[in-house]
Amino acid sequence: MNLRELSQQLGLSQTTVSRALNGYPEVNETTRKRIQDFADHHNYRPNQKAKSLATGKSMLIGHVIPFSTQHEMVNIVFSDFIAGAGEVYSTHGYDMLLSVVNDDNEIRAYSELARKGSVDGVIVHGPTQNDPRIALLQDLKIPFFVHGRSTDATSSYNHLDVNNKRAFSRATEFLLNLGHRRIGLINGLERMDFAQRRRHGYEDALQSAGIMPDPAIMRSAEMTEPFGYAATKELLAADHPPTAFIASSIVPALGARRAIEERALTVGKDVSIICFDDAISYMPNGEGEPIFTATRSSVRDAGRRCAELLIGVIQNPDAPPVAELWEAELVVGQSTGPAPKKA
Repeated sequence: MNLRELSQQLGLSQTTVSRALNGYPEVNETTRKRIQDFADHHNYRPNQKAKSLATGKSMLIGHVIPFSTQHEMVNIVFSDFIAGAGEVYSTHGYDMLLSVVNDDNEIRAYSELARKGSVDGVIVHGPTQNDPRIALLQDLKIPFFVHGRSTDATSSYNHLDVNNKRAFSRATEFLLNLGHRRIGLINGLERMDFAQRRRHGYEDALQSAGIMPDPAIMRSAEMTEPFGYAATKELLAADHPPTAFIASSIVPALGARRAIEERALTVGKDVSIICFDDAISYMPNGEGEPIFTATRSSVRDAGRRCAELLIGVIQNPDAPPVAELWEAELVVGQSTGPAPKKA
């Protein structure tokens, strides 16, 4: 159905129907609702360019990804976040603008988005400690929402994060309660704020149990399966190997499992693994009983929620900053068991 046919069936002029659907203020609310309901029933959507001209909005949400963080962000975790956010964007009539830029151009990219009015808001990914993007976006006065937190940021800002420190503290305590005393850490890149918080949670739990954290059994790199494999293989070959590992993602946890099984050891019996599980749609942690014991929080749900909250900020830019902190759920799977007696 086109605009002319829609107008004929409603008994209204094309101008009135177009203005109602594109957000012009002079159409009264009763008429607007009647037109919108009829259009929805017939799956009619107005021209997006016309709507943007009427509302002064681009109806685009920006995501800026520098080349150096593609490995960390443009992966299955990032994809699931984008899928969740995209569901909300679509419901509210927004599209997504994904910009992959050179690191040297990242700040310029945000400035250009603001100067050109290319987007109505942006989501910031992978915050670092004292992340400079937060102050920049506040100065640019562009609505933004941070997925994660930035330690040492000097002002309030909109964000949603998982309690990463508590998640890894609980994971470490779980292994300690099973009798493990030599627990290795396979962490993400520790220039990222979430990885710093996870290491602090791990170290605090060890110290509370009277165990000094040992840097010799901590590894930090891109959260890939080969990294998990290489780190675990190296640590298992040491004179005093860990009896358990905590991994920052299910992806390196898979590599850790491969390294353990390569040594003819049994996961959950000879060596335990616990990981952070983003509940990735295309890599579920088993069906029914989880494969890995894990601290779990859905990244797709986080994508949906960040998108909802950002749209709220766009619609009400003078509202106080929004901050949400989610607790991860601890799920017990097949990958953990009591520390081996020989240890």
